Amino acid sequence: MADELWVAQLGVIEYATGVVLQERIRSARQAGDIPDVLLLLEHEPVYTRGRRSAAADLPMGEAWYRSQGIAVSETDRGGKVTYHGPGQLVGYPIMAIGDVHAYVRSIEAALITALAEEGITAGAREGLTGVWVQERKIGSVGLHVQRGITTHGFSVNVDGDLQPWEWIVPCGIENARMTSILRETKNRSMNCFRKRAAYRFAEAFGRRQRLVSLETILAGTRAEAFV
Repeated sequence: MADELWVAQLGVIEYATGVVLQERIRSARQAGDIPDVLLLLEHEPVYTRGRRSAAADLPMGEAWYRSQGIAVSETDRGGKVTYHGPGQLVGYPIMAIGDVHAYVRSIEAALITALAEEGITAGAREGLTGVWVQERKIGSVGLHVQRGITTHGFSVNVDGDLQPWEWIVPCGIENARMTSILRETKNRSMNCFRKRAAYRFAEAFGRRQRLVSLETILAGTRAEAFV
């Protein structure tokens, strides 16, 4: 199983549910009970505040955002404030890594290749994380590493509503503008892009992709692993 990447598609889930799942799976991966895992999903609308977030990144105030139907959640990943919602592909790799910088760059490279297959010329920007289409950001990367195993990961705007990004300072970058596959190509392609992203991610890390159910992954975890 060492060369396998177990890939599970979860659909749309609450952010808090995603956190609990990651923590349980991370414990199993740390124990060596399962191979590396990639969870692919979408979230209900939520702003997540990374470890370097400041109050100014949510200029309207948390109560206002919640009145718009968008939850606000603290998170232990790096970075600042980002948005998740339906129509955005979120990937949570739970895997063993060594060099964090190389890991982030490999994620970016995988997403850039997957976007190229959608007809989008994207790239990385010096001094910043994520994936960009010229000056417009289309993908974000943020992670947490505990005992050599990652949680959190990446997100790519596919065909969701971009308005919530206009209400924050995205990723702490003043005047940043977000884009999506839909905006760049006029195509709605979540199912297709999900497959491309998973394939290219596995390829970037030299893993053989194996599609599994969440139940298969959780069968390898231990009850006491819940955090």
